[in-house]
Amino acid sequence: MEVRIEESWKPLLADEFEKSYFSELTSFVRNEYKTHKIFPPAKLIFNAFDQCPFDILKVVILGQDPYHGPGQAHGLCFSVNDGIKFPPSLWNIFKELENDVGKEIPRSGNLTGWAKQGVLLLNATLTVMADLAGSHQNKGWEQFTDTVIHTINDQKQHVVFILWGNYAISKAKFIDQNKHLVLSSVHPSPLSASRGFFCNRHFSRANEFLKLHNLDTIQW
Repeated sequence: MEVRIEESWKPLLADEFEKSYFSELTSFVRNEYKTHKIFPPAKLIFNAFDQCPFDILKVVILGQDPYHGPGQAHGLCFSVNDGIKFPPSLWNIFKELENDVGKEIPRSGNLTGWAKQGVLLLNATLTVMADLAGSHQNKGWEQFTDTVIHTINDQKQHVVFILWGNYAISKAKFIDQNKHLVLSSVHPSPLSASRGFFCNRHFSRANEFLKLHNLDTIQW
């Protein structure tokens, strides 16, 4: 597994790539791609970083696992490739977006446009076996992505962290809420969305915070 990652991230994460756990993770992932169907395509493992350079980052949305169905995952949490049916959680995200800021539900579930504006769409685990959710958890990815969160917390100012569901909310302990904004709610999954995801107004609240700190808002 060649670590191809956008230039502005490299000096921040270079030490992490040299650690023994990352070497073990690399060997595991490389073997998985050789022997199983793994998502996303290998060249898109670090797509969240490639589409959102550290220099422009101002919002983090944290997911847990990539989608594990054919053609869905492309390295951005909650996002799917053009032409792919919306997974239920993404559909609920778009419904809340419509309720919050009045944006019509789009035809495509591809969120690359958000990433290019400075939204890091980060899954805690960056790979998964086809049809087997959670199959690459506890292999080292979480240590790497926790370091990413720590790095953003330490190196940036006035970032909005959007945490949906208990797993994402557990990462709030890494975030200095004196300089960043943490927005948290239940997950947009149909199992929980009606218990506090809808009407959370996270999209407009994120933009209010960015505007307060003289940062460009996100065109959701």
